[in-house]
Amino acid sequence: MATPKTRKTRARRAAARPARRAVRRVAEAGRRGADVRSDLWVSVQTRAAGGVDVALDSKVAAFYGESIRRAATATLKDFGVRHARVRIEDAGALPFVVTARIEAALRRAGFERASRAPGGAAAARPTERDRLRRSRLYLPGNEPKFMVNAGVHRPDAVILDLEDSVHADEKDAARLLVKGALRAIDFMGVERMVRINQLPLGHEDIDAIVPECPDLILVPKAESAEQIREVDARIRRRQRGLRREHPVWLMPIVESALGVERAFEIARAADSVVALTIGLEDYTADLGVRKTAEGLESHFARARLVNAARAAGVQAIDSVFGDVGDLDGLLAWGRRSRAMGFEGMGCIHPRQIRVIHEAFAPSPEEIERALRIVAAFDEAKKKGLGVVSLGTRMIDPPVVLRAQRLVATARRAGLIEGS
Repeated sequence: MATPKTRKTRARRAAARPARRAVRRVAEAGRRGADVRSDLWVSVQTRAAGGVDVALDSKVAAFYGESIRRAATATLKDFGVRHARVRIEDAGALPFVVTARIEAALRRAGFERASRAPGGAAAARPTERDRLRRSRLYLPGNEPKFMVNAGVHRPDAVILDLEDSVHADEKDAARLLVKGALRAIDFMGVERMVRINQLPLGHEDIDAIVPECPDLILVPKAESAEQIREVDARIRRRQRGLRREHPVWLMPIVESALGVERAFEIARAADSVVALTIGLEDYTADLGVRKTAEGLESHFARARLVNAARAAGVQAIDSVFGDVGDLDGLLAWGRRSRAMGFEGMGCIHPRQIRVIHEAFAPSPEEIERALRIVAAFDEAKKKGLGVVSLGTRMIDPPVVLRAQRLVATARRAGLIEGS
């Protein structure tokens, strides 16, 4: 005959059984298929007992199988999961991708991290406020194969994109990949930018990536100074307690008629804003016109953005050129863009980088004339003269300033030796 104590014990065990069964969850993340590389697909099915069983399908299992299994087990442990069946189809994923994909699956199954996550990335040397930003290469945030060797192509910046290039169902997984990429990949000194999603979803992006010390955040669909201040405040709140000084610059993206009208106040919204750029696909859609290679339909908006950026003391950066195969058209667009006052533009393929750098480079004749003007100005200063002359011509102060800026840009681009 059962005692009251025994009955209570059995009741507790019976009550625990449904809860234990409810813990069994299944979720997947990642990509698989013939065209997938530097990535993996993972399915996690938690269970009540039996420990962790990892079934791995990988062409490099003989070399890296154990490290993949260890990464999987460690990630599950971080989330407090001790019993699970894990299926992995690996296509050459780096360790940060393995961890990100398994974490995405666990979060989709409803788990939260149980142990403290590893500390954020060690802060690299912050990028300069007015650094050279001729080219910025967009990299889809859910495609690690494009991230791994991006620095080899030598753009001035890479953009790890969480917005338009990522499907709505993959935003969570992309966020984890970008976070890992900022921590793990050597981008060879190029500026590391992240394009977040529109607010309020962008808040989740900020919270995830700021501890990994990105250099710059692009703010899409900017239409008001309040939006920029909101992003800036969120970044500062997230930085508190990180015990590292690493400025995160902002580049608002103007993509609507309203944004164009408010470009100056957007550029002046926060001290962290260093550049202003325009997204022509969305802008022309907002106008209800077709985007053309000549760009007449957007000339007013681009000119206004350049003027607003210059008035606010920040850089003006042009949109992307969408036809990857038309390098002559890209060169012509880039040269017109520079003539308007832009200092750089976006690119969507590595082959565009060299052409963009050529388009935004001053010609040898421009450099030579600028050097002569700067030399004449320096000589006049030494002599205490208030007037600068070059040969028989007087040089106005605005011409001197333009020459000084050109020389500084040419030096940063490596077109002039010396400092």
